[in-house]
Amino acid sequence: MTEVRSDGQLEDKSLGELVAIATGSVSRLVKSEIELAKLELKDDAKKAALGSTLFAVAGLIGGIVVILLSIAAAYGLMTAGIWNWAAFLIVAGAYVVLAAILIGIGLWRMKKMTGVSRTRRTMKDDIAMLRRGGDESKPALTE
Repeated sequence: MTEVRSDGQLEDKSLGELVAIATGSVSRLVKSEIELAKLELKDDAKKAALGSTLFAVAGLIGGIVVILLSIAAAYGLMTAGIWNWAAFLIVAGAYVVLAAILIGIGLWRMKKMTGVSRTRRTMKDDIAMLRRGGDESKPALTE
């Protein structure tokens, strides 16, 4: 095993031994970090699964509520003196108009998407910085 003095310096070791110690330490560190990431991701996956299930149930309940409110609105129109079939057509027409508005807004928002242009730009900047070795005063090796 490696012996470390109280001042934190390794005993007299050869360069090869020091490199082996450093490599082993880095390897253990990387393995530990990967294991920690796996544990954290597993925990987050469980939380996400539960959350998405609850959202799905809430969506189902919300859909049932919308159906019931639609029927109530149609019956409300019927009590106002509108024919039965016309009351339900009015409610259905209102939903068609709402759906058309939401589709229009969705298409408008989709057209505004730019993709990952910002990510591409920052990745190019990062690669250029790495080629310069982190020194902004040096020109990049290749552009």
